[in-house]
Amino acid sequence: MCLFIAVNQFGFGALIPVLPLYAEAFGVPASAVGSTIAVYGLARMFSAPMAGRFADARGRRISMAMGGALCTLGNLWCGLASGFSEFVIARFIAGLGAGWVQSVGLIVLADISEPQQRGRMMALYQGSFLFAVGIGPFPGGWLAQEAGLAMPFLAYAGASMFAGFVAWFVVEETGVVNTLRHGQKNGALTDAMAFDAKADPPFLLQIRSLLSDRGFALICLVGMANAVVRTGGLFHIVPILAVTKLDLGPRDIGLYLAIGSVLGLVASYPTGQLADRFGRKPIIVPSALLTALAFGMFYWAPNALWFAVACATWGVAAAVNGAAPAAYAADHAKPGMNAAAMSSYRMMSDVGYVLGPIALGVLVDVAGTGIALLCAAGLIGSVGFVFALAAPESYRSRTHRND
Repeated sequence: MCLFIAVNQFGFGALIPVLPLYAEAFGVPASAVGSTIAVYGLARMFSAPMAGRFADARGRRISMAMGGALCTLGNLWCGLASGFSEFVIARFIAGLGAGWVQSVGLIVLADISEPQQRGRMMALYQGSFLFAVGIGPFPGGWLAQEAGLAMPFLAYAGASMFAGFVAWFVVEETGVVNTLRHGQKNGALTDAMAFDAKADPPFLLQIRSLLSDRGFALICLVGMANAVVRTGGLFHIVPILAVTKLDLGPRDIGLYLAIGSVLGLVASYPTGQLADRFGRKPIIVPSALLTALAFGMFYWAPNALWFAVACATWGVAAAVNGAAPAAYAADHAKPGMNAAAMSSYRMMSDVGYVLGPIALGVLVDVAGTGIALLCAAGLIGSVGFVFALAAPESYRSRTHRND
């Protein structure tokens, strides 16, 4: 699963330094550039519950392969688009595939993990995810500079195709594991037994039950805020600010983001260990504050060196706030409801993916990039404070164990 998500997200990371520049090449304002990110998130938001329901009904493996195929088609079309409207439609298709892939990936992790080691497993998975996203901008920026802004999209299409092959031929089906773990079925391990959901509550009823849980609703709020600042801030505003204020090129932006990603990978597993030993909240709250600090540094950075420091701070924060929130969401899944819990968590995060680029893009048009970045920092810091006050702890180890 770490290989699967790393390959897929490596292609996504290649787009970070070039996406706003590619969209601007069609001659559109900043708010329209933001819409190319928002429509991607809108598609992910719609696909997350569909992916969860399909994964329960037909299996995790085929769901991941389908997501890889959609990513391939959408990004290939993005690279070949001849106009802005066509590009937006292609981004929507690519977003459907991305949402499908990421939702089912988290479902599989919830299937195969137990609470006492879930933080570490999520950390390894999210670390692979974030490392690939973070290292991708370097080759993506290099490809854009040497072969044109469309080339990273074509590279993402190739990576998505390979990830689909990994899902179909390498990843084992985990729906059986989850079903038997909770005692829903007995006897032979057949696909029909693994995915017969008649005994479970209807999928939409499961989602409604989860969202009525205060802790689950608050972690969804955290995921949503993280998506707002990541997609509206890092993917949209930060590359433009680096070009206009610091005169950095796509290759330089990609390199600095990649350095931050390496540091995030180093930090991911230790933070997963801490989440398994001391609980999820002591990790989630500081990560929100660290994210706010990173965006404040992006705003202030007077030169390339401080921009690199801001990227490093962001990389560590992203690694920390990737694993613990996902583990917290999985902790709240009732027996047999992993698909509903993780796809709902992804869906609510993708609401932020839709709102962030549009809202922050409008702020850029009205008040400038600096104010938009400060608003992003204030948002994630405030949400972290609310979570600290109102969210219950979902898991705490009773004994300290050595691995």
